[in-house]
Amino acid sequence: MRVLVTGVNGQLGYDVVHELEKRGHEAIGVDIGEMDITKPDEVHRGMETAHPDAVIHCSAYTAVDRAEEEVDLCRKVNAEGTKYIAEECAAQGCKLLYLSTDYIFSGDGERPWEPDDEAAPLNVYGLTKYEGEQEIKSRMDHYFIVRISWVFGINGNNFIKTMLRLGRENGAVKVVDDQIGSPTYTADLAVLLVDMIESEAYGQYHASNEGVCSWYEFAKEIFRAAGMDDVQVTPVTSDEFPAKAKRPANSRMSKEKLVEKGFNKLPAWQDAVRRYIQQF
Repeated sequence: MRVLVTGVNGQLGYDVVHELEKRGHEAIGVDIGEMDITKPDEVHRGMETAHPDAVIHCSAYTAVDRAEEEVDLCRKVNAEGTKYIAEECAAQGCKLLYLSTDYIFSGDGERPWEPDDEAAPLNVYGLTKYEGEQEIKSRMDHYFIVRISWVFGINGNNFIKTMLRLGRENGAVKVVDDQIGSPTYTADLAVLLVDMIESEAYGQYHASNEGVCSWYEFAKEIFRAAGMDDVQVTPVTSDEFPAKAKRPANSRMSKEKLVEKGFNKLPAWQDAVRRYIQQF
């Protein structure tokens, strides 16, 4: 299978290409230098040249706080760029798998969000990713939409790398403990995404490593796994740690649909952190 992967220079795109190649597929990785998804002519040329059987669309504007000021750019990438990809996939008759986010939900309550729950984004990033979902649904009859959360991978910056750096530099960190969700290791996620693109089990899914935690508990586990127990981790509220973009308090997501459709859930998040740090 020929699979075009957008955002190949990012954390997830990097691991998806590796997983595709490991299974004998032909992976064609592109980023803004090869195919700027905000330019329809470039998307058309890139897709015609690649002539893929499937597209795994990892490319996105992900600077959550900066998006509150760069609304037009964020929308141009996450919504309009996704529209151009969907149009080309529909025209060429190839599969499309789109990565979305837990940030499309309001964060109310404590119940895990189901794939078909109503969206109510709290910030520009979440809104534009949801708009990307809608662009796909209005142009394609069959698609994969996979919502993920709290992503970390080898290729790029992430929460784990930030915590390790701050722990080494300062010996202490403050981390919010009133936002609950699940970390997602891109190497584990890539396995699931390739399983999906090899299948015909279209639909909306949630995917993250198993188990839930707060960012504070996530940080504590990072330092434990790294043998840095001497780093002082202080829990704080979101109000004490203000950010331009509001984050959902409840990012729990139900992954039962994965099992119903014959896919495997990802390993426990603590195990993923341990393996990541050993590799990193």
